[in-house]
Amino acid sequence: MQEDPGAVTVERRQATDALITRVAWYSLLVNAGLVATKLFLSYLSGSLALEADAIHSFVDVIASVALIVGVRLSSRKSRNFPYGLYKVENIVSVIIAFLVFITAFEIAAEALSGTGAVNPPGGWVVIAVAALVSVPYLLGTYEIRVGKACNSPSLVADGKQHRVDVLSTSVVFFALLAQYFGVPFDNIAAVIVACFIAWSGWGILRESMKTLLDASIDYETRDTIRSVILSDPLVKGIKDLTGRNSGRYIFVEATVVMHETDFGDAHLASERIQTKIRELVPNVERATIHYEPEERSHLRYAVPLSDPSGTVSPHFGEASFFAILDISVNKPELKKREIVSNPAKDMERQKGIRTAEYILSLKPDVVFSKQSLSGKSAEYVFESARIEIRRTDETDLDSLTAGIIRELEEEHAREDKDRDNAV
Repeated sequence: MQEDPGAVTVERRQATDALITRVAWYSLLVNAGLVATKLFLSYLSGSLALEADAIHSFVDVIASVALIVGVRLSSRKSRNFPYGLYKVENIVSVIIAFLVFITAFEIAAEALSGTGAVNPPGGWVVIAVAALVSVPYLLGTYEIRVGKACNSPSLVADGKQHRVDVLSTSVVFFALLAQYFGVPFDNIAAVIVACFIAWSGWGILRESMKTLLDASIDYETRDTIRSVILSDPLVKGIKDLTGRNSGRYIFVEATVVMHETDFGDAHLASERIQTKIRELVPNVERATIHYEPEERSHLRYAVPLSDPSGTVSPHFGEASFFAILDISVNKPELKKREIVSNPAKDMERQKGIRTAEYILSLKPDVVFSKQSLSGKSAEYVFESARIEIRRTDETDLDSLTAGIIRELEEEHAREDKDRDNAV
């Protein structure tokens, strides 16, 4: 019994939200412990730089709370918000960024106006601060890894915040070490910490605003989606492809040109494309495929050849080359002729189906063959893509091309005659 894809998607999303929330709680507890420890040590040592670092960690506590609230809100939908509140996560990241800016300003202002620590700190204080350096690094690395896996911007932002804590706490450590040896470095260290904090805030703000302003998805993701669409046998081309991020989810919309086919087949092809996009691209919330019938300015023909000079091959899968002919429809004439090698001709098994799949990738409308393909795997490949298969007894490509043009001219003449008779 097959699983319902929709149910699987909902279940996967719930598991992702639960993981993000769990990591956010870890972050909250660790940050609360860091704040308490740093405030206690700054009280004992009188270090402004250590106090600034404690304030920085307190901002992380607020960020963790905002992250938990943001994740819970972002997955909800309502009548007023039918597309969900996914961007709440990005708004949370913007709030975090502004909190970071305010913190950096207050620390810098106090450092430039204050006197800093007067008495050297105890050696155990220096050792304790050194031990704290690794904590935000381990937590930040874990958050960024989970955030990227879940495509959660707020979790990645929180992780980057902790990475900056490593630098700021390291500066505080060296300031305390210098103070321990009688070198006054506390106020300078506080300003350096403030600069680190402000720079991290700018990075968070920049990435969040890109998503809030509906910036396009990255080129690699866009190329993957384009390849998925073009790989479908009914698709002739892509007229338009757009994608945007909303929180940790992606919305995709494409207008594709399909072979002339009925509505049901086109609808099935669209669903097939949507499913494959979701399989290959993580966190796609919606993939909308609009399909249009092909506007035929020309027809493309594929002809198996024995040699590049144009001898029509008696075989299909064993043909060394194929001619690809583009012949205009309105005024029948050869627009383009290209000779391509058959990459499947030397295969020991499945030559026919592999050759058919290769020809299919070239998007032909008609495939010629001297050999009957009835009941063969190649026939099923072409029929499923609504590609016409024609038998030919011609021995050279020029004669076949002339015959195609003549046939189109006769068809036009019949249509003109029928039109005149109707008038």
